[in-house]
Amino acid sequence: MRIGVPTEIKNHEYRVGATPDGVRELVAAGHGVLVQAGAGAAVGYADSHYLDAGARIVGDARAVYECELVIKVKEPQPAEFALTHPGQILYCYQHFAPDPMLLDAMIERGVACVAYETVTAPDGSLPLLIPMSQIAGRLAPQFGAWALQMANGGGGVLLGGVPGVMPGKVVVIGGGAVGVNAARVAIGMGADVTLLDRSAATLARLEEVFGARLKTVISSARSVSMQVRDADLVIGAVLLRGQRAPKLMTAEDVKHMRNGSVIVDVAIDQGGMCETSRPTSHSNPLYVVHGVVHCCVPNMPSAVARTATQALTQVTLPHALAIANRGLRAAITDDAGLREGLQVCAGHVTHAGLAQDTGRAFVDALTALR
Repeated sequence: MRIGVPTEIKNHEYRVGATPDGVRELVAAGHGVLVQAGAGAAVGYADSHYLDAGARIVGDARAVYECELVIKVKEPQPAEFALTHPGQILYCYQHFAPDPMLLDAMIERGVACVAYETVTAPDGSLPLLIPMSQIAGRLAPQFGAWALQMANGGGGVLLGGVPGVMPGKVVVIGGGAVGVNAARVAIGMGADVTLLDRSAATLARLEEVFGARLKTVISSARSVSMQVRDADLVIGAVLLRGQRAPKLMTAEDVKHMRNGSVIVDVAIDQGGMCETSRPTSHSNPLYVVHGVVHCCVPNMPSAVARTATQALTQVTLPHALAIANRGLRAAITDDAGLREGLQVCAGHVTHAGLAQDTGRAFVDALTALR
């Protein structure tokens, strides 16, 4: 199979879909790999590294998108829509639920879109999402601490406090990979940390891990409202697989927060968990609503792109090899978890959650691939 690795063009997206080591494995399996010039340069992988691994370097994205399988990181940007073609396999993060224009484009183009964020392991976990969730969770308190600085519009609170001064209060909404990692780092910074989740079992497990350093609260509309009102930093860390994030914070909740407090909405990839959230970028990450600073960067892990690339590609490569070696239909027939990743195929929505969330007809993946 011919496999293409393009240069990412999303704002400040420095990650790359395959490392030279990954390319070497794909080539050893008998596949031809085209890498766009400069695709890995920002994270320390020169074109010469890819050449040594057996890739062919091409000058523009058009040649890359002529391949049967394209491996990248972020969802296609509008400038890339026209480069895709019917039957092509696009293997990357997709985030269709909050982006109807992207969904319409991929349906119209007849592309088979395998989404990292919904590929599922036998235990029900999301192995291609977890590494980026861990990174985003660990970054969120850092982003929040930076946004709290007066020069950035924040209230001037030091999360760890100092002797004689109380630490800042951090509220984490969601007890998954993002939330757990955000709590870990916020606790390490010396903050007063409260985590909310709907699952009592999840909260019990986290109390066993963190002990008295972490306060836990069952999540409800009322408990969220009560906790965020006196928070210095709120971190949104909720996820519904393949669907828009639930709006757990209302605009009214934001109105009752202190001026200069901060919301870091990590769920913004799937539309955000706060009614006042909207996507920002690494170039312009912050805006203020009702006196509250919002940070809603969809590709937050790109801030540490070398680490993120290494973490991501080591879990995405095995599925890329399975698709390339066996073809998409055979690969998803034998792997139900990979089948969960196929969200759009041959002009159909093939993920039940996405279909439900967007009001589209659902077509089973194997039926769509006939």
